[in-house]
Formats: sequence, C-alpha cells, structure tokens
Amino acid sequence: MAGPPGDEAPQTFNVRVWAVTRVDGVKGYAYRVRWQVAGRRRSQTFPTRALADSTRAELMAASRRGEAFDIVSGLPRSRVRLSRGTTWWAWSLAYADIKWPTLAPISRRSLAEALIDATLQLSAPTPNQPPVKDLRHAMFVWAYHAPHRAAGAPSAEVGDAVRWLERSSLPLVQLEEPSTARALLDALSRRQDGTPAAATTVARKRAVIYNALELAVEHRHLDTNPVAKLRWKAPRVTDTFDSRSVVNPRQARALLEAVASQEDKGRRLTVFFALMYYAALRPSEALAVRLDDLVLPEEPGWGELHLARSNAEISGTWNDSGRRGSRQLKHRAQGHVRVVPLPPQLVEHLRSHIEEFNVRDGGRLIRGPYGGTVAARIYSDVWQQARKAVFTPAEQASPMARRPYDLRHTAVSTWLAAGVDSAQVAAWAGHSVAVLHRVYAHVVFGRADVARGRIEEILGG
Repeated sequence: MAGPPGDEAPQTFNVRVWAVTRVDGVKGYAYRVRWQVAGRRRSQTFPTRALADSTRAELMAASRRGEAFDIVSGLPRSRVRLSRGTTWWAWSLAYADIKWPTLAPISRRSLAEALIDATLQLSAPTPNQPPVKDLRHAMFVWAYHAPHRAAGAPSAEVGDAVRWLERSSLPLVQLEEPSTARALLDALSRRQDGTPAAATTVARKRAVIYNALELAVEHRHLDTNPVAKLRWKAPRVTDTFDSRSVVNPRQARALLEAVASQEDKGRRLTVFFALMYYAALRPSEALAVRLDDLVLPEEPGWGELHLARSNAEISGTWNDSGRRGSRQLKHRAQGHVRVVPLPPQLVEHLRSHIEEFNVRDGGRLIRGPYGGTVAARIYSDVWQQARKAVFTPAEQASPMARRPYDLRHTAVSTWLAAGVDSAQVAAWAGHSVAVLHRVYAHVVFGRADVARGRIEEILGG
C-alpha cells in the first residue's frame, strides 16, 4: 500500500464548475454542486441552496485565482492541506469516543473489532512494523476502549504499537480514491487467516465503517462518503433460520428430561431451557428472569412473564461499571416491558424450580451453585450432553437443536404453525413484524393451506 501522500500528490489546473442543480431528496428538495477535476466528475449534495451556493463559490474562487486542485480528492489544495491533517487513526479514535456512550457492551466490542480491521488496512507498512497480534492487542485494550484511553497514555506493553499506528496511518481523504476504499471493504470480508468471513460479520463491520465515514462527512473531514459510491457487492446474508434445527414436542420433552437428569447442574438449568422452548426467550433474557417478573396462577393453567431486562454474556471490560450486568431488552428502550404467555407446562417447570432452589422474592430464577450467573460455556456443555442422550448419531450430526438458541426458533415456529397472528407472535418474541416475516418466512408461507381452508369455510365452499 502506498504511503501517505504529501505535497507531491497529483494535482491539476484542469477544473470546471457547473451551476447548482435542484434534485429530489428524501425530505423534499436537495441541491447538488457538480464540478470536474482532470476529467473526473465530482458532486456534493446539500439540504439548502445557500450551502450549495457557498461551496460552489469556494470552488470557483480557487479556480479563478489559479489554485491547483488535488486529483485524488477533487478539492483545492488549500482545503486538501487542512484535510490531510486528519488521518484515519485520529478520526477513528474520535469516532470511538463519540459512539461509546450510546452503545451496548456487545456493540462496543463489535465496533472495536471493525475499527481494528480497518486501521490495519489503512496503515502504511514499514520495515519496523510490530507484529500484527501486538497491533490488534493495543487497539483492543487501549485505543478503541474509550475509558482506558481517557485514563492516560498507553502502557509500556502497548506503547510501541500505538506509536507505530499513529505514525503509519493514511490520511482520511485518501479513502476518496476508489481503490483504497475498495481494498478496505475487501479486508473487512476476510478473517484474520485470510479465509472468507461470515456474511453477517461482513455486514456488521461494513455498517460500522460506513457510519464512521458518514460522521466524517458531517464533521467536514470528507465531502462525501467514499464507501457509498462504490459498486461493491457484500456476501449475501441469510436471514432465515435452518428449519432442520426445529424439534417436535416429543423431542423437546425428552431433551428437557435429559437436562434434568444431569445432577445438580442440569436440574438448575432445566427451567432455563424450558423458558426458551415454551416462551421463546433468548438465552440472555432467560438468565435475567426474576421471581417478581412472573405472574403464576393459583391453579394449573396459563401464566405471564413481564420481561424487562437482558443479561448478555460479555466481559465487564466493555461495561461502564466494569462488571457484567443486566440491561434493557434487545433493540428496545430502557424500561420497555415485553409480556409473554406461559403455557401450563412451563408454569409447572417454574413452580418446581422455585420450590427446589428456594428462590426468594426479587431473586434471579437461574443461578449457579454459588449464586452467580451461569456462563454460556456451562449451559452449552449441559445441552450437548442432553443431545447425546436423546439423539441418534445421525441426529447429533444434524442441525437439529444444535444450539440452545434453536429452542427459541422452535417456540416461534410452533406459535406460527398454530395459527397465532404474526403481529402477536412478533410482540411475544420481541421482534418487529418485518423481521419475523423475514426470518420465519418459510413458516409463515407454510400456513397457506390453513388460510385457504378458513377462507373457503367463510365463503361457504
């Protein structure tokens, strides 16, 4: 990769500026400035004519006074010199600081992972470059962890790596060169070992970089988002789940019995898996359920769960408190409560669990032997033991209930197959209707025969 361009960057006096044009914008009219530098057309769109006229006037003035234009960015050299003072490294640190307060812990870690990949790609290699693993470590523990960086200079352990990244970072404006922006997206689509990354991973990382560049435009470090102009095709993301992962009621009951047979550890977790199978909870939601969230009937029958929190497993490093803790439901505002029905079978599981493990008012339903939160590693091991006890070797090798999360897919599929309205299913599962239809499309469409039969019945066929 070429090093940072300086005053020797290609420039030209071959400039042409056209009149401002009005275009249809998302929220009414917008105004576009168009100009040409060394035969390459440029444009920038503004929400008001005043802003567009001001930018056009600036371009015209630079051209009339004989100022050279930078071919890479399309800007007058006076503006380029100011822009070149901002490197990708400097902007990425500022961007991490901007986003940190509003992100959930998992999103903070995901943001850091995307910025690390981008920064490695946008750094000019040198003979004295530290090992890549050291560069990644420095960015993960200090650079893109806003509180750690705010606490002071990097430690001696990561100091050399941080100083190299600062020296070697490319100017942000160089991303306006299509080959640089394309190489960045290509880097995001690969794992560290060079193999293709999962489509969902690529989409998540591209979204972070796209947003970072959008904010760079807002802060006037760039004129336009260079990624938005590329004809780059990301790997296709599969939204729907694998229907082979769904189990039938007999298999589900057998799996829960196999979990309960695993001594104390299994008995503590039986209700955890039951909440996912009967109430479609995510694992992080099931771990956060407290006794006060339950409305259980006096006699056998249906109950209700008033779910208001989640307890996703992530290192306390990414929490403001420094400890793992609960937070609002996924994609919901603080204080949002989701009401989920509890069928009689689940009510029976809950009553048995509360009595056996002496759950007190306000206490978490699912706890480890010493009262702590159950780690994903623990409940995953228990689940795999249950699969071995219930399934044949061929079924164990199949996607059938491969992950505990597949119990949630089973629950939602069961509700849809039973004819429950999709809007109601979405509300119970904590989805939007659009996401429900996209992820469970094959289940929704599979109800066509039932729907036709009901229409025929109404029409008197």
